[in-house]
Amino acid sequence: MTIEHIALYVSDLEAARDFFVQYFGANAGAEYRNERTGFRSYFLSFEGGARLEIMSSPHVSGSAEKGGRTGYAHIAFSLGSAEKVDRLTERLRADGYDAVSGPRTTGDGYYESCIVGIEGNLIELTV
Repeated sequence: MTIEHIALYVSDLEAARDFFVQYFGANAGAEYRNERTGFRSYFLSFEGGARLEIMSSPHVSGSAEKGGRTGYAHIAFSLGSAEKVDRLTERLRADGYDAVSGPRTTGDGYYESCIVGIEGNLIELTV
């Protein structure tokens, strides 16, 4: 079995698209728009085949808190090396994003950091 994609509701669709393109090398597909409902989305494709659907709708509301809600916990990107984790963590910090942990080696042996990304969604950077 393969996970086809993961979906994430956001408030600012274009800002979210640009975030994942700029920092994670996503390729954004064409915008889908349902004029009747106001639903809009982009599929983002990543190296290795993973896909993320970012979505917005006037019928979905709520704030994105720093991990303080049920449901989506985080999305993890494997960068390939500890050095790449360090570099991207520092780049994101320099651009104003908070690191809530790391970079560090966790108790179960992962080298990772966790960033509060676009709209407060947690993004894990790992080897």
